[in-house]
Amino acid sequence: MNLNNLQPATGSTQTKYRRGRGQGSGGGGTATRGHKGAKSRSGYSKKVGFEGGQMPLQRVVPKSGFKNINRVEYKGVNLDVLQRLAEKTNLTAISTETLVAAGLASKNDRVKILGNGTLSIKLDVKANAFSKGAKAAIEKLQGTTEIL
Repeated sequence: MNLNNLQPATGSTQTKYRRGRGQGSGGGGTATRGHKGAKSRSGYSKKVGFEGGQMPLQRVVPKSGFKNINRVEYKGVNLDVLQRLAEKTNLTAISTETLVAAGLASKNDRVKILGNGTLSIKLDVKANAFSKGAKAAIEKLQGTTEIL
């Protein structure tokens, strides 16, 4: 395959249908829009969600819940994940940049260290938040926790 013989997959493209240009096209007089009525006129657009007079779905389905606009979303990282990362890369200090480099968080994530798993190495951890259990487990081994 070369650049000079590239072509789309068979059936993926269709020729554009040129609607209603004269009687020879088969849709001439009305341009396949039918006779009279709002839909035959230019500039027609129906309301979004309009179902022909039937009660629209967005009015039938009841409202529920709410979205808290003040919610702060955290990416959770457990202690056992920190343990494995520290063993694998021989680290004593872990920050959000380290977690991003390891692929455990993206650069815009707020990171919260959670207390699931066990920790056996002294670590200096910098993150946006810590759970009580995680903070206790890190400080039990003379490690430090720093909130960014």
